[in-house]
Amino acid sequence: MSEVMEKTVPTADTAVAKKEPKILVCDGNEAAAWGVVLSRPDMVAVYPITPQSSLAEYVAQFVADGVLDAELVEAEGEHSVLSVLHGAALAGARTYTASCGQGLAFMFEPYFRTPNLRLPIVMSIVNRDGITPQCVWGGQQDAMTVREVGWVQLFCETVQEVLDTIVMAYRIAEDRSVMLPVNVNHDGNYLSNGIVRIELPDQAEVDDFLGTPDVNWHAALDPDRPMGVDPLTGGATGPGPALFVGYRRGHCEGMQNALRVIVEVHEEWARRFGRRYAPLVEEYRLDGADHALVTIGSMAGAAKDAVDAARDRGERVGLIRIKTLRPFPLDAMVAALDKVRAVGVVDRAVSYGWNSGPVHQETLAALQHCRHRVPCLSLIGGLAGADLTQTHFERAIAETAKLLDAPCPREPVWLNAEDR
Repeated sequence: MSEVMEKTVPTADTAVAKKEPKILVCDGNEAAAWGVVLSRPDMVAVYPITPQSSLAEYVAQFVADGVLDAELVEAEGEHSVLSVLHGAALAGARTYTASCGQGLAFMFEPYFRTPNLRLPIVMSIVNRDGITPQCVWGGQQDAMTVREVGWVQLFCETVQEVLDTIVMAYRIAEDRSVMLPVNVNHDGNYLSNGIVRIELPDQAEVDDFLGTPDVNWHAALDPDRPMGVDPLTGGATGPGPALFVGYRRGHCEGMQNALRVIVEVHEEWARRFGRRYAPLVEEYRLDGADHALVTIGSMAGAAKDAVDAARDRGERVGLIRIKTLRPFPLDAMVAALDKVRAVGVVDRAVSYGWNSGPVHQETLAALQHCRHRVPCLSLIGGLAGADLTQTHFERAIAETAKLLDAPCPREPVWLNAEDR
């Protein structure tokens, strides 16, 4: 368990001691579990899978110790985990789960149903690469593979951001104009097991920030409000086609509403708790840049170091970090891309159909809305737990800079191909 310290210091104006935030020294999985504790879900269902396993264990321990007052369901597998939470959410419970990799694959059928039922479940994905070859290490192949299912997807750079985003996710998911499940993604190994110092917000302040759960006002398993939940809908004749379109259109509208809500929630979090994160897209040293890297997740730290070093050498380079991948933040991304003349996108996953990275494809789509043509290079690295160091990002910067004077190659750059 974490080391927890609580300090008091005298204020400048009075002799009354002011209580400072609790300081925790913990890894990313425990930070996520503390985020769950602060959010006070009524029901948690989890099944362990590497590198998510310790997150499930932390939550279970918190329930056993009475730190978290929630019903813990020990299901027989990930399919049942999310199915159980469907019933709980429809009955009015705030809910949480976590998974990754093959566990997410086993969960896919109820995972697909969750957003279409408009259930505001929060779920951590402790990002992991796919198999085969056999692999239990970090990558983002799992989340990227399911990005079109209809969940909101947020990606964290730091352990502190993991904790804070778990809490914010409930405000986003339960907003009446959204009512969609949220994935909070943090990279396996690098964030899940990385131990750092973080601050734990005050429980009473978080309670006020989140408010009282109201998650089944729209669809419920309630004998006092009888309704058909998920009846057979569609077909080629009668009211079915238009009714089905209404569901899909409403889902898309909820996703677009989420862009506004994500910004509002992040702004309120910054005002209340003093920690500010770019809600959609972070622009790092982009002013005056000729070219930029695009990153997502924990790799951004090393990438920023490489950008700083390049700037010290006089190179005009910046960085664009994506926090919200779904819904895709088109306007924010276009505003960032319009500032540069070339971009290199570093992915921790593969898009097999395009021989590139999936975020590279997202970026190409956004570039169609820019005022001028911007060449875009795909760079792939950090697969199966491989490290992406400052040296790797210095190469990424150099490869991207070539686009200022030469055509963009179609083949991706494989950053770890020569590592030994």
